Amino acid sequence: MTACPKLLTPDICVIGAGSAGLTVAAAAAQFGVPVVLVEKGEMGGECLNTGCVPSKALIAAAAVRQTGRRGPAFGIEATEPAVDYAGVHRHIHEVIAKIAPHDSVERFEGLGVTVLRDHARFRDARTLEVGDTLVRPRRFVIATGSTAAVPPVEGLETVPYLTNETVFGLTELPGHLLVVGGGPVGVELAQAYRRLGSEVTVIETGSILSRDDPELVEVAREALSADGVRLLENTTLAEVGGSAGAIETVVEMASGRRTIAGTHILVATGRAPTVEGLDLDKAGIAYSAKGISVNRGLRTTNRRAYAIGDCVGGLQFTHVAGYHASLAIRSILFRLPVKVDTTRLPRVTYLDPELGQIGLTEAQAREIHGDRVRVLSAPFSGNDRARAERRTEGLVKIVTGPRGRILGVGMVGAGAGELLAGWSLALSAGVKISTVASHVAPYPTLSEVNKAAAIGYFSESLTNPWLRRILGVLRRLG
Repeated sequence: MTACPKLLTPDICVIGAGSAGLTVAAAAAQFGVPVVLVEKGEMGGECLNTGCVPSKALIAAAAVRQTGRRGPAFGIEATEPAVDYAGVHRHIHEVIAKIAPHDSVERFEGLGVTVLRDHARFRDARTLEVGDTLVRPRRFVIATGSTAAVPPVEGLETVPYLTNETVFGLTELPGHLLVVGGGPVGVELAQAYRRLGSEVTVIETGSILSRDDPELVEVAREALSADGVRLLENTTLAEVGGSAGAIETVVEMASGRRTIAGTHILVATGRAPTVEGLDLDKAGIAYSAKGISVNRGLRTTNRRAYAIGDCVGGLQFTHVAGYHASLAIRSILFRLPVKVDTTRLPRVTYLDPELGQIGLTEAQAREIHGDRVRVLSAPFSGNDRARAERRTEGLVKIVTGPRGRILGVGMVGAGAGELLAGWSLALSAGVKISTVASHVAPYPTLSEVNKAAAIGYFSESLTNPWLRRILGVLRRLG
């Protein structure tokens, strides 16, 4: 006789224990709401295990080695430290291990969350099947994340290619790393491996970092080239062959076909939302290869189900996942109306120098607002702290609209990711450029470059004839 499956009826069932899902589960549990959390893979998802955390640990290791090369400019003898890549691998995984307890089953069960470690699939619009357990909650939150997107290139499946999901398992430094894709992940890893001693070639069908402001990207491009990264832009990967340690690629360029050999190949051509295997059709949830379909409030075509984070496509960043999670919690627990606002969501590429953007780029703003757009900028070369640290490459660009409204900010330079945080607050609070121009920044800090750019908003006043007449009258009054 077949045993009846166990039935759970929580308020919320979260599918996926990555950044988005864990945020919802933790918040709901701390409010005393019954939650079931389902995860078939590793707790912490892509960010902890194969994304943000290991990549930034690798970048940090590369930065330490790079510091030794900058010595002569400061009167210090240059050094070229030897790289123990097994030690770099150990550093990366020690960092993951230190963070992992925060995302662990034990922590969430301690919060009162019921954690199911198995594959999830919908049985119908109200019921989820997880192994031998059925879950019938008041609301579903789908947070299944994304996986590495692999392009259909002839021969690629015949070689041991890497993605961000496998590259951090390497215990030996690649001799010559071929990076397919010039987006944020591709260029970050390209620079890091080059600084650690690998030869690196980036193959990109268009321009690197094509979503960002071309003026800012040019600074990043020069930095990559100065590090010795070989950039093949406007180049298509046509064929791949060879074997482990001896990869051969055929690329198509304007000048014709060429063969480029390397020891390893890393595919960094973006992320694909994880939607397969959930039987979403049975739940009445619409989806496509671009992700699960949601409205502005992150609800799917099934009124009981929300979808958040990478699985909905669009901006695929950990902080965006957290933002989505906060909206879902407000809607489910407090019945508040919510709406995704992408204008306040920053993005940063962690190159050296870092490149960040929030809001509209200059091109996007001009397309919408035309000649009402004003662009204010300031170079890092005019900042005293940047001069003292000999990190003067880069600039800040502020895009403003009518009446001093801040439409967007882009920057490339040392610490750009940290400097962008203040602009995120400014856009969220609707702060005008005049307020930024009037604030007092500590001296000497890199943050003064933000104020230097903002002050440019008043440059037209310097030659305004009416203002000069008023000043003339005031001078005569003594």
